[in-house]
Amino acid sequence: MSSPGPQPRAGDDSPTRRPRVSKGLIVRRQGQVLLGLRCGSHGAGTWALPGGHPEYGKTPEACAARELLEETGLRAIDLLRGPWTNDFIPADGGHYLTVFMLCRGEVGEPRVLEPHKCERWAWCDWARLRQPLFAPLAALLQSGYKPGPDRSQGPVMRQPERVQ
Repeated sequence: MSSPGPQPRAGDDSPTRRPRVSKGLIVRRQGQVLLGLRCGSHGAGTWALPGGHPEYGKTPEACAARELLEETGLRAIDLLRGPWTNDFIPADGGHYLTVFMLCRGEVGEPRVLEPHKCERWAWCDWARLRQPLFAPLAALLQSGYKPGPDRSQGPVMRQPERVQ
């Protein structure tokens, strides 16, 4: 799941030019996925999954649960490791490896808790996601990835590695 990127230039291997890691959280409920309208940073005006950057020394699962709670007020119950994308974001010259986590259970209703980052939340059908999409989500969609059934639709036949 990689998107083509710019050709390396002299000095691109310096620590300041290394890819950053980000995460996206695929939260599904009744066959729909949660998207937020970004504002205030790169990708403003695009629809994205809840997410952010991992904290040093924390697991991807702990970071995903923290981000979900901080951004939406939702408490993750069941997290699974998901796919990843290799993203180049021209607007900020960034190169990101985006790790996606699958949330198969959550408690609460989404609220805008960081209005400087997200204007609003909406539940959307995966086949009809709102546009335009934030680059990592667009890359995930272009890869052909489709989320499996959420908890409300019964058991998943094939699951990624389960994490706690």
